[in-house]
Amino acid sequence: MNRALAVLTGGAFLTLVIGALASREALWAIPLGAVFTALGTAGFLWVHRRGQLRWSIAYVVLQLPLAYAVFIFDPGVGATLFFVVLGSQCVLLLPRAGTALVILLVPMAHVGMAWHEALREGIGLFASVLFAAVVTELLQREQKTRRELGEAHERLRDYAAQAERLATAQERNRVARDIHDGLGHSLTVVQMQVKAARAVLHADAAKADAVLEKAQQQAEAALADVRRSVSSLREPRSIPPLAEALNALADETSAAGVPTGVTISGTERPLSDEAREALYRTAQEGLTNVRKHAAATRAELALDYTDGKVRLSVHDDGTGVVDGRTPGFGLLGLRERAAGLGGRLTFEPGSGKGSELSMEVPE
Repeated sequence: MNRALAVLTGGAFLTLVIGALASREALWAIPLGAVFTALGTAGFLWVHRRGQLRWSIAYVVLQLPLAYAVFIFDPGVGATLFFVVLGSQCVLLLPRAGTALVILLVPMAHVGMAWHEALREGIGLFASVLFAAVVTELLQREQKTRRELGEAHERLRDYAAQAERLATAQERNRVARDIHDGLGHSLTVVQMQVKAARAVLHADAAKADAVLEKAQQQAEAALADVRRSVSSLREPRSIPPLAEALNALADETSAAGVPTGVTISGTERPLSDEAREALYRTAQEGLTNVRKHAAATRAELALDYTDGKVRLSVHDDGTGVVDGRTPGFGLLGLRERAAGLGGRLTFEPGSGKGSELSMEVPE
């Protein structure tokens, strides 16, 4: 816009020079017009960049009399265009009230003419300057809107990038939880079964073979779990009923040497896949820790359907946590699952009287 006003100012001065030289009666308009043109280009750019109201007022106070003086010597097209340029510049420099005052003062250039000529010419000049000011205001608003849209677009791109990073982190954490809760659990069972088989290998080969067969089955189940996890990255996976999955988990733990029972209280109600997965992983993590750390002789899975909530707890009669062991990645992953569902996870270790891990989620 500044460049367009500079071009218009230069064009007005060129028109003024041509008219003055042609008439040879308004030569004084040329130096005055040159001063107006210099101030209207370089001076205006300097004032506009500073953005200070006092300099803007000083600029207008200087340019308006100059435009009057040029108009007095040569009231032609060039001088009229000077007023048009000044009106547009006022829009860029002054508040609306200041711009309106300048536009109202512009027709005063016709003072001294016959009243009907002054009225006719004054209205025409006023309309021209007002039109230029309105167009400049609209262009300024359009430029401002474009800048705001550009800034909003940049912010939107930043938000989209943040959302993508967050989604990536969430998916990475989900895959990590699945690997720990699924594959980690299965490998723990296989490890214990292999240890048990080695312990009885020389004394009872048949029993060792039976234990190794169970370890093989568990390894195959772990491989299938890995395949399901990979498949879930492409399409949703089916989750079995929670009671059925808990009973299978209890049978697996019992076969590994820790008898485990399952109790279900309350009326069973359908749960979301996410809630069933979180409760199942809680049972799986709890039983894994029982086998690895608790030295328990028995464990119990309890599924309780209360009003509006479902609670799954894993209790054992082992030694509890007495060595200062801090919760590992498994409990961290379970807490993330519970928080994502609006529930909570609790772990109550005891000294010599077992421990209890429980998760409670809304239905």
